Amino acid sequence: MNKRILASFLSCIIILGAGAVGAVWVYVTVAKEGQQGPLLAAVDSVQTSQESKGGEAKANDVKSTSAQPDNDRGNDAKDQSSEKDLTVKEIIKQSQKKVFTVKTMDGLGSGFLFNRYGDLLTNAHVVEGYSDVTVTGLDKQEYAGTVIGIGASMDVAVIRVPGLAGKDPLPLETRNKAEVGDPVLALGSPHGLENTVTTGIISGLDREFELDQYVYSNLYQTSAPIAPGNSGGPLINSDTGKVVGINSAIMKQGTIGFSIPISQVAAMVEEWTGHQIDGTSNSTKTASAPNTASSAPASISKEEAEGLVIQYYLSLSVEDYVTAYSLLGSQWQKGTTYKQFREGYLNTQQVTVDYISALTGTGGKTEVSGLITAEERKNDVVSYRQYEVTYKIGYENGVLKMLKGSGKPLE
Repeated sequence: MNKRILASFLSCIIILGAGAVGAVWVYVTVAKEGQQGPLLAAVDSVQTSQESKGGEAKANDVKSTSAQPDNDRGNDAKDQSSEKDLTVKEIIKQSQKKVFTVKTMDGLGSGFLFNRYGDLLTNAHVVEGYSDVTVTGLDKQEYAGTVIGIGASMDVAVIRVPGLAGKDPLPLETRNKAEVGDPVLALGSPHGLENTVTTGIISGLDREFELDQYVYSNLYQTSAPIAPGNSGGPLINSDTGKVVGINSAIMKQGTIGFSIPISQVAAMVEEWTGHQIDGTSNSTKTASAPNTASSAPASISKEEAEGLVIQYYLSLSVEDYVTAYSLLGSQWQKGTTYKQFREGYLNTQQVTVDYISALTGTGGKTEVSGLITAEERKNDVVSYRQYEVTYKIGYENGVLKMLKGSGKPLE
């Protein structure tokens, strides 16, 4: 059975507590109404927006339950910072301090602190189309965050929050694979209900399907109830206290959810952050937000700079606007929303790079110039037009970005 057929059979939907396709800001609704009625309406609105993306669900297809902590003292876990045995209830209490609600102008999701540099892991669909977000912790304090990495086909993103630098992260399970029967906790903000915890087990392994542009493989299946707003939250082994997965999708009916294994995203996240993803919190070193200039190489090679621009146009040619947008620098994104960016290229069918040349950059910046041919369609009429393009390339938080650009059509 191929992935697309399996996806149809599962009738999965992305847990869009947030999203860039008109999902309702559930948090605001909850804050204003403060009662259960609007919550159901908000769930319906979120699910309706999902239908426009190819999903099919109704409000009563998604259930959210706030589970009580397990009081059985026989279930102990080792905390990475204090090196003492903790009960499940204590694991929950400590973990909640490191789980955050991620808010955009369109909606909300969840995320969790995974290193001492103030970096949060979440789902790509939670922050899709945004470079700047707001995160809220257990103490209701708000922090400004910047998206420093986002997956094109993998539903994973990293948010850097300078205000959280130096704080102890959640420990991660990067070595051992979860097994069926392992007890787990799902933390997040389902339907805008912050700091919700549900319990269950790993009920299946190696699930695969595709949703929108995302490819999900080797997923953990869990019986812990998760719902819209849980996206990006951690799935924690309640025996060890370590994060085993990122809650990402649910089935249309029932309480079956799916999480991306932490071990699957380690390499990508290390590249984005410039730091190893070991998840330990027992370090005695004092961490601070990394300095952009110091984390960037002294020079940029011609191959790197030219490769970035070529990747940009290849992404546009296959209509992968998410990847293309993620290659832009933060200032460029601040002046152009993802929606505006995407709409600007809807009539562009194919882009061919005819010529490209980059200078060898110093100080973490360089310039790339080139000539491209764009195949454009308007009112069913196809035309070809050449453009002279120029881009300034540089590092942001250790990641190579297109900081600014311009194009001039040739007559």
